[in-house]
Amino acid sequence: MNKTNKESLTNSQNETDSNNEEVVSLINEKLTLQAFHQLSGILAGYPFVKTVVDKEKKEIHFINHKRYQFHADFICEQILKEDINVMLNKLDDFNNSVYSDPDRRFYLGIIALHSKEKESFFSFETVEVDTMNSSMLEFFYNFVKKNLDPGIPFLFKPANHIQETFVAEIDPADIPRIYSHEIFAASNFIALNKGISRGRLRYFENEKEYRDKFNTIEWHDILVMDRVPDDIPRISGIINGKHTTPLSHTNVLASGWDIPNAIQIGVDEQIKKEDLNNCWIKYEVDSNDSAVKLKKIEKPAEMENKPDWHTQQIKLEAPETVHTPVENLNRLRLSDRFRYGTKTANLGELNRILKEGSQRLLGFYQISRPPRENLLPYLKKLLNADNEKELLKPSLEFLKSAIKIPRGIAIPFSIHQEFLQGSAQIQQQIGKLKMALELHHKNIDPLCLALEKMIRSRRIPTKFRDYIDSEIVKHLGGVSNFVVRSSSNAEDLENFSAAGIYESINHVSTADKIFDSIKDVWASLLSPRSVRLRHESGIPLDDCYMGVIIQEEVPAGMGGVMVTKNPANNCDFRNVYINVSSKSVKSVVEGTDLPYQYLYNIVEGGGRTLSIGAAKKDLGNDKKKVLQKLSLVGKLLQSHFSQDYTFSTPLDIEWIEKDGDIYILQVRPYAK
Repeated sequence: MNKTNKESLTNSQNETDSNNEEVVSLINEKLTLQAFHQLSGILAGYPFVKTVVDKEKKEIHFINHKRYQFHADFICEQILKEDINVMLNKLDDFNNSVYSDPDRRFYLGIIALHSKEKESFFSFETVEVDTMNSSMLEFFYNFVKKNLDPGIPFLFKPANHIQETFVAEIDPADIPRIYSHEIFAASNFIALNKGISRGRLRYFENEKEYRDKFNTIEWHDILVMDRVPDDIPRISGIINGKHTTPLSHTNVLASGWDIPNAIQIGVDEQIKKEDLNNCWIKYEVDSNDSAVKLKKIEKPAEMENKPDWHTQQIKLEAPETVHTPVENLNRLRLSDRFRYGTKTANLGELNRILKEGSQRLLGFYQISRPPRENLLPYLKKLLNADNEKELLKPSLEFLKSAIKIPRGIAIPFSIHQEFLQGSAQIQQQIGKLKMALELHHKNIDPLCLALEKMIRSRRIPTKFRDYIDSEIVKHLGGVSNFVVRSSSNAEDLENFSAAGIYESINHVSTADKIFDSIKDVWASLLSPRSVRLRHESGIPLDDCYMGVIIQEEVPAGMGGVMVTKNPANNCDFRNVYINVSSKSVKSVVEGTDLPYQYLYNIVEGGGRTLSIGAAKKDLGNDKKKVLQKLSLVGKLLQSHFSQDYTFSTPLDIEWIEKDGDIYILQVRPYAK
């Protein structure tokens, strides 16, 4: 900002710091495009300006983001002239006065500037927890509009589902609007995982080209495709040229590997224009930027050495593989992962919580978040409970009423091991594979494929088949369709998520297909991809075991994946992120269909639609109520499953809904 423009802006509002060097705000003046850029910050790649309307004084303030990052700080210091620490001590009262009070004095909003090609427009939204009704929205919108440059379109953007309902009552001619999912769909850049890496850029125009050159991909490569496939080896960066979901297997792996990952529409044109393919580059993803950063560099010297993760062996806990029974899922708990695998143990633990309760359920809400002593008053309101000091019982009652777990049985590691050891041919082939891994031989993939074929073609011994069959009859009699799921000890580990590398089979109906599916799951422990990824991470083949879950398949009205955090903002403790598909959970995690994407607030309540994916319209209110209930389920379960006492470890939860009931299919720690 040059001195002349700065003095003009300063004089028009006559409110600067003591050195007259930095503008605090613009008061009751039109926010021109020039003034907007002088005051703006960057959020999610878009420039924005915070605004406060003082209804009592009939004033509007456009706030300088460099001076005040929060509306509350500005109001306290510049309007109310109060000590900020006094306000912090009564922060909840202040928040209620500006977000919930229908007779409020202050209206808080954000104006963002969107530019596409040669067209620009302002979007205008409130804070996500704001509950202002339709008449309040009209007042706020019109007050701000008369103080903006009339040459730039000004569109209201509902901040939550409640506001979407209210704004639907208003004629679009009176309040033109745009929805979050419309902005999301038009976004050219989305940061999926922030970070910086240096490597060789590899651009593939289609999947065939990727398959043809698969064996040339190295750990230091940065992979660029329209949609990066699930079977990638460990690499140093990912760029998707088309929209995808952060919860696809590929993107979960990127998060677990802590590599930069982004969606960048038109990246292929940049690569061709700047001749970046097969060049060494510095690749940077920052959620506050408007695009990925790609810069040519010389090949770094450290690329001649193996990466740190290649030399850091992941230690697995010693399993139990002798004489373990097939067991009903509802009789297992977390400690049984040594015998049945982590997926099985987590489902068993979930059954135990619903049956016996947990002293850990309130953990997340009991943590102090200064200036708040804790979040228990919010949980009390969400549960509609009577007593803030006795929330454990209503929390458990809520879980019992909200979720179900499909019936199932667990096949232990010991049966898999005995099956493998019963074949001299399979044992010989495993020995060849271990030798090839030690020598870094090029024939690892053919050895794995041959092993998979041997496992699938070998008949399960009669004693195991009869035993498993009798347990299915005993615990799952009457079920017409089954899901056969993998449950290994070599997954959901620190620095190794294994998302999507083991087999699970849906729509299994007959006994023969169940036993074929069991062998498919066992074989997936020795697939080329799973062997390669574990070996790269230093997980010895001898330490890996596979259990199997046989579970009733519940027909779904909708399903998807939830992570109990906001993956786009690690500082956001309020929101959980939910992907929804009307087809199947599988379509979400494989990234084959663009799902609905939502954020749900587990403190004040309420939700936001981020994207409607490939659908033509948003889900209805009844479905959204199910998602709100699911979000609270997720946060309570996060508290129980957290491995430390900050209760902050997010969960990755696969779920389906049928007739308003939520069925939990899988619970695992989220990679990051």
